[in-house]
Amino acid sequence: MTSADQKTITEHIITVVALGMCAFHLYTAQFGLFSAMVQRPIHLLFACALVLLVFPATRSLGRGGKVGAGMRALDWLLITGVTVAALHIVLSYKELVQRGGAATDTDLWLGGLLLILVLETTRRVMGPALPIITLVAVAYTLLGHYIPGLWGHRVIDLEQLISYQYLTTEGLFTIPLGVSASFIFIFILFGAFLVASGTGDFFIKFANALAGHLRGGPAKVAVLASATFGSISGSAVANVVSTGSFTIPLMKKIGYRPVFAGAIESVASTGGQFMPPVMGAAAFIIADMLGVTYLEVCKAALIPAVLYFVALLYMVHLEAVRRGLRGLDRSELPHLGDTVKSGGHLMLPAVLLVFLLVQGYSPMKSGLWALVAVVVISWFKASTRMGPAKIIEALEKGAKGALEVALACACAGIVIGCVTQSGLGLKFSSLVIQASGGHLWLSLVFVMVASLVLGMGLTTSAAYILTIILAGPVLVDLGVKPLAAHMFVFYYACLSCITPPVALAAFAGAGISGAKPFATGFESMRLAIIAYLVPFIFVYHPVLIWQGAWWDILLGFISAVSGCLAIGSALLGHLEVSLNWFWRLVLLVAAGLLIMPGYLSDLVGAGCLAGTFGLMRLKAKAQAVEAS
Repeated sequence: MTSADQKTITEHIITVVALGMCAFHLYTAQFGLFSAMVQRPIHLLFACALVLLVFPATRSLGRGGKVGAGMRALDWLLITGVTVAALHIVLSYKELVQRGGAATDTDLWLGGLLLILVLETTRRVMGPALPIITLVAVAYTLLGHYIPGLWGHRVIDLEQLISYQYLTTEGLFTIPLGVSASFIFIFILFGAFLVASGTGDFFIKFANALAGHLRGGPAKVAVLASATFGSISGSAVANVVSTGSFTIPLMKKIGYRPVFAGAIESVASTGGQFMPPVMGAAAFIIADMLGVTYLEVCKAALIPAVLYFVALLYMVHLEAVRRGLRGLDRSELPHLGDTVKSGGHLMLPAVLLVFLLVQGYSPMKSGLWALVAVVVISWFKASTRMGPAKIIEALEKGAKGALEVALACACAGIVIGCVTQSGLGLKFSSLVIQASGGHLWLSLVFVMVASLVLGMGLTTSAAYILTIILAGPVLVDLGVKPLAAHMFVFYYACLSCITPPVALAAFAGAGISGAKPFATGFESMRLAIIAYLVPFIFVYHPVLIWQGAWWDILLGFISAVSGCLAIGSALLGHLEVSLNWFWRLVLLVAAGLLIMPGYLSDLVGAGCLAGTFGLMRLKAKAQAVEAS
């Protein structure tokens, strides 16, 4: 048999496994989940098997991408191992309950094997960062009794560790993997169907038809398209690569600097992760870990997300004004009416999804029927129609797209198990509070840095989970509302995508724009400044996450939007006319006062902003008279 035939067979096997994974999750979405010790191991089995097939050992070791027969045999041996280990717990969990959770030798050997295979498959799909963090957690659990003082703990041997991780829902099979096996997979699949139906292309065309002719239009298109599509995809880097390949060249074409064009796309794509209604995968993890509804998480994210994109659109506009940039000629743009007529029906599944969630249907059921709606509605037009081949392709891409999240959640579960079994979670709060002297603001800074650092090498979901299991109790102990604490950590996990030194989304934008990666990263930070500030604000003043009286929320929103405009003008140095350093400083002060909720601060901030605007307006008129 030729190597070409082998490759073809392997690809067919990948498709079959991916379709099997999709069939399992679609079935449980409609008819209900199996028990945790069935649903989660089967989900993990499919994920590990697919990774071992899609990322073969030879390729992952960097040998030119060629897969030798011996190394492929090793992959099949590992697939057999993960199958036996996962199915063992599925088939014996009832017996395990009857014997009171006592582990047999078979349990220990297979549990140890599964933990090793989870680390290896995570390394193949995500790189070494998360497996290394997980191994550090395991080492701490096994060796922490040698550490004196508060950081130490009682003796935990290898058998106890494996039993806890493999035979309970407190370790490997804890909440993150449960959320991945229920909500997340369905929504990633939904996103894959939207892409396959052409919804992504429609978003770009619609945004172009709507805003492409405006001053700096292509940049505004990038913001609108990336915010919309990024919410569904949940991956900032993937969003930059997909929408950025179209929007960044258009931004450069009308005169935006390459570094600015790359930064705009990366910032907009990153913001899509916390833009309702979908918010990528992490929203479901937040809801599940907090024990609140998905809609509560979306509601909490709404005002900060709006502030983020208002500030970004305003800075895009100011940059265009400063540089005298125009939009694209209408002849180069799609017609709005024709665009809506040809692809507007593709928005209906997203509308249906939101409607079902509002009506109280479970996220799984809502995602399933929204996915079905994508296929049905695609048949409204011949150009978007999804036939069997497209459906199979979408199912396969959806399964592959879920691999990173599934393995990240599995490794996060191992870390959670280590933290709880060793007792570190209970002691960490007192350690951080002691280090910060009991000051909330200093604890927030510590948590922010931890989220940013972890997020630089991990997916947003993994960075959020690992930070919140340790830092969440710290913030709650210091009086922060649980929802605010989770949103705080989540925001900085997202922002790690554009924060140097490892700003993956910004580097992807730089690759397309031709700008320097680090320059693009720092420009991205500048454009996203509001997102670095707002989490601190909603910790102290939860009205920005929709907690409080409606008039306080409304006033907080209006003043914060005004603050966004002030900070945009201060950073770009333009408000009707160019601003010197003094007026930029005045606007920064005004922005801080306006973003911070409170009647007195709002009044003073509004006065500073209005006074500066009035003076600059008079100066602009005087310059216009002189010019004439």
